[in-house]
Amino acid sequence: MISLNISRFFRRGKRLDEIAESREIKIMHISDTPDNIYPFLLNIIERTKPNYIIHTGDLVDNIKLERKPELRDRYRKSLESILHILENSGAQVYIVPGNEDDENILKEVAKNSKILFPGSILEIEGLKLALGHEFRDVIKIDADLKLYGHNFKVILKGLNGVLNVNFILLPSRKIVKIKYPDGTNFERGYKMMRGL
Repeated sequence: MISLNISRFFRRGKRLDEIAESREIKIMHISDTPDNIYPFLLNIIERTKPNYIIHTGDLVDNIKLERKPELRDRYRKSLESILHILENSGAQVYIVPGNEDDENILKEVAKNSKILFPGSILEIEGLKLALGHEFRDVIKIDADLKLYGHNFKVILKGLNGVLNVNFILLPSRKIVKIKYPDGTNFERGYKMMRGL
């Protein structure tokens, strides 16, 4: 029997409708994506039609290449899947490689994505974004917002793509956060304490 958190499901749907109905420019920010949530991401992209997608690393976060380099072939196959979704979305795609990414394979597979180094600055419609894989990459950079992932750390002016799928609407600069599906952190390999 599958248990669903119905109230969370409907809140997520209401927020997605709000984004989808917005006439503003939409920036979607994600990070540390295990391959089992790719259908979820495809659904969000199809519903909201973002103008820009920023991925701050670990595109196949369930495959830990740092510790298991022998999984490169499996990584490549999943990487092709996520890049197919991102690059066929109609959005401009920016990627900051993470510690679990193989930059050489990423450069080979990516066709339309712009690959940026951690600590890069990206300006979209007058909004200055600092991009990194982890908070240390962006914490000292002067920017309107700092986009990163890797762990659960929250910093001033920061948007952590591990915690939520983040949308920034422009020109209002409104931020809308969409929760990842239940079980995402487990697939990422995080062991969470229950009942806190």
